[in-house]
Amino acid sequence: MTTASVPDEEKAAFWGEAVSRTLVPVEVAPPAGRPFEGSLESHRLGYVRVSTLAADATRVSRTPGLIARSPQAEPQVGVGVQVSGRAVLVQDGRRAEVAEGGLVLYDTARPYFFDYPERFRSHVFQVPRRLLAVPESDIRQAAGTAVTPTEGFGAVLLPFLGRLAASAHSCPASVGDRLGGSFADLLITLIAHLTGPTATDPHTSNGHLVRRVRDHIDRHLGDPELSPEIIAQAHHISVRYLHRLFESEGVTVGRFIQQCRLEACARELARRSRTAPTVSAVAQRWGFVNPAHFSRAFRAAYGMSPSDWRARRTSEGAAGPPGRACPPGAVRGGASGSAFSAAWPADR
Repeated sequence: MTTASVPDEEKAAFWGEAVSRTLVPVEVAPPAGRPFEGSLESHRLGYVRVSTLAADATRVSRTPGLIARSPQAEPQVGVGVQVSGRAVLVQDGRRAEVAEGGLVLYDTARPYFFDYPERFRSHVFQVPRRLLAVPESDIRQAAGTAVTPTEGFGAVLLPFLGRLAASAHSCPASVGDRLGGSFADLLITLIAHLTGPTATDPHTSNGHLVRRVRDHIDRHLGDPELSPEIIAQAHHISVRYLHRLFESEGVTVGRFIQQCRLEACARELARRSRTAPTVSAVAQRWGFVNPAHFSRAFRAAYGMSPSDWRARRTSEGAAGPPGRACPPGAVRGGASGSAFSAAWPADR
């Protein structure tokens, strides 16, 4: 697919629709007043989709609203390999700058955006998350981490991915199935490399402490008294130090708690049941004491009221947002610039 024969004013929308149909629904927003050209080529290797995207400068966003409107879309784990140009991925508050030749991992089940400040070419590999048999907490921890071609595992993986993308169009089905399986095995190894006990957090040397804090938040999510003060006391650190830890995470402690609670509420409201609890009961169960505040925060995050969310998701037979709301060891809450950031006081 190419925009070569598409009218100039329709090129960005045409390319965005092609990417949405091929990968997952996204929004494409090139800089105003600048020309735009794009192309897309995609192939299957078993259950792995291999695509090559090329376009002028743009932002590609996977928003909470798009995720909510496509509940039937199976969550994918993606790997973007930057063939030329630069990219910046923001997901879960983590910002990854991907230079030419590098790669980054992301998860389509949660909001993210890619910024491409100049013309670029990328290979994108997507595999259904359920086929990896990897804990969701590990995927969250690995998402938004850039790997350079000079790093140990990156030096091994990146040449293989380049050759795999170049040959995907000519592989017989039997060979493609095996190559897809090899990619999945390598992706599992990459996630283990990024989350293992020897992995270092690129934002802070206290990554292990941050993971303990997240686990504590997950276990006490329904407690309305959960606060930075309580969390700091439980971990024998000062509140100031706790805030410093989460500054390097790209999100405040309060915003992370807020996102986890909203995800838990959204998942519970989407369940089909003959004795479904009221919206206010669900909100209280997950630590919201003010119904008006909960309704405002939910609408800011999901683009609709909690009641409308429940009606839409249950009528579609959806099971709610995938996974647990905030699994132990989950990485950072809320992407930069998302509705979660605006919905919760920074000091809470």
